[in-house]
Amino acid sequence: MTEVTYPPLGLPKRVAEDVWVVDGGHEVAGAPLPVRMTVLRLPDGSLLLHSPTRHTPQTQAALEELGRIGHVVAPNTVHWAYVQGWQAQLASATYWSVPGLRKRRAVVKSALRLDHDLPGKVQQAWGGAVDCILVRGMGITEAALFHRPSRTLVLTDLVVNVEQDKLPGLLSFGARLVGSVAPHGKAPIYVRMAFRMGGEEAKAAARRIIELEPERVIFSHGRWFDTGAAQKLKESLRWLT
Repeated sequence: MTEVTYPPLGLPKRVAEDVWVVDGGHEVAGAPLPVRMTVLRLPDGSLLLHSPTRHTPQTQAALEELGRIGHVVAPNTVHWAYVQGWQAQLASATYWSVPGLRKRRAVVKSALRLDHDLPGKVQQAWGGAVDCILVRGMGITEAALFHRPSRTLVLTDLVVNVEQDKLPGLLSFGARLVGSVAPHGKAPIYVRMAFRMGGEEAKAAARRIIELEPERVIFSHGRWFDTGAAQKLKESLRWLT
């Protein structure tokens, strides 16, 4: 098996002007799964962290060489746990989340501070550089971010495109079973079912996302779309349109 994740880990890797990814690892049922944070530099020079990976002093230091960390985003109902580690070190940042997340029992119990629901006033707060589209399903909401200057779309779990040779046997089988295997990966079937229950509102949001025709699509798990992104996105979201 090749390297499970996408090294180097915990360090920002530039993918476009004012756009970086930070790859890391996460465990699912004791098995490793690649996970990714996206970093956007806003017009005021501050950084926005989307779906942060595990906090380490080294990662924070590397990011602060790029700019002040001003905003941290918990972009869907599932991706929030690592936000706590960043908040413990960066209380001065502004913390954003999808609607409803702050009311979840686990979040309340964690004492995580979430300052604003998305989309809120992101146009003013983020200097007009990033659009936010909410996709609402049954029990799950995801915020898609579109960085206008670089035409980069940032997702979380709406697209999953894991490479089988980067996963151990059981997890590889599971990824194939739920339909999330590269090069034609899509959200796991249980995630698709939840979003489909969002009805016409969810479908309309997915169509809006596709109509952006991004130059690249970055998401949390697997090989992101760095070429032919608009067409790959359309194919991956066909189930919701």
